[in-house]
Amino acid sequence: MKRVVSVSLGSSKRNHRVEVNIFGEDFIIERIGTDGDRDKAIELIKELDGKIDAFGMGGIDIYLTCKDKRYIIKDSLPIKAAAKKTPMLDGTFLKDTLERRAIRYINENNIINLKGKKVLITSALDRYGMAEAFQEAGSNVVYGDAIFALGIPIKIKSYNTLYNIARIIAPIAVKMPFEMLYPTGQKQNKSVDSKFSKYYYEVDIIAGDFNYIKRYMPENMEGKIIITNTVTSYDIEDMKKRGVKILVTTTPEFNGRSFGTNVMEAMIVAFLGKNPDEMTSEDFNKALDTLEFKPRIEYLNDKEEALV
Repeated sequence: MKRVVSVSLGSSKRNHRVEVNIFGEDFIIERIGTDGDRDKAIELIKELDGKIDAFGMGGIDIYLTCKDKRYIIKDSLPIKAAAKKTPMLDGTFLKDTLERRAIRYINENNIINLKGKKVLITSALDRYGMAEAFQEAGSNVVYGDAIFALGIPIKIKSYNTLYNIARIIAPIAVKMPFEMLYPTGQKQNKSVDSKFSKYYYEVDIIAGDFNYIKRYMPENMEGKIIITNTVTSYDIEDMKKRGVKILVTTTPEFNGRSFGTNVMEAMIVAFLGKNPDEMTSEDFNKALDTLEFKPRIEYLNDKEEALV
């Protein structure tokens, strides 16, 4: 039996463990949160290194990506370096492949007609594959990178504008303490009442990292569509109460939980038994063709009314 563990800087309240069979291979998949304690995460990785098949790095990314530019997040490097024997994945490849495919799938299969839809992406530098897929589908996209990561109330409406801003800001941002850019630890359990909630009312779809989405999510989300992953049964019930119409998770459901891209990427590497440093996006696309992963579609309120 193969074992994959995501060591996350996120809240321990979101921990989960499942046993699944993927194409005849038995897996134990775990997510262990360290409540923002980086030293604890490093210690746990050292303890498990060489004893499991793959690590996921949760609650922090190694890279921010915009077009052909990649920026390394400084705070991620000691965490990655703690794994000497077992490969560690942060979800970068699946954000380019699986999430791109998920958006195309819901559009091409008439689950949601994305043409002309108003979409708020919490961070295109974090979900660049998703951002490009929305563009291809003809959606009207607002990029929320300045809003969600920097707390600056600026809507970016052009990917080229985002790219030009990223060239200036990203080299500085990736050297900042990561908790200034992203909610870690117990901050993931809190919604923040903020003027930024107004941006949710202006769009049809809110897409991206769920911890960003939840942070400023207003009580009234009637008729909205959320496209994300890493949601728990509690999160789903909460969205239903707020009136969310449809939930799409780009990663499949395992026993009521949709794990993050880092977990799924680690699982694919463990399944293939390959060195991730030698793998390309094409390799991951071929694996996804074999595994036939499909996005999870949840009609949280009346299905007939939810059809769009």
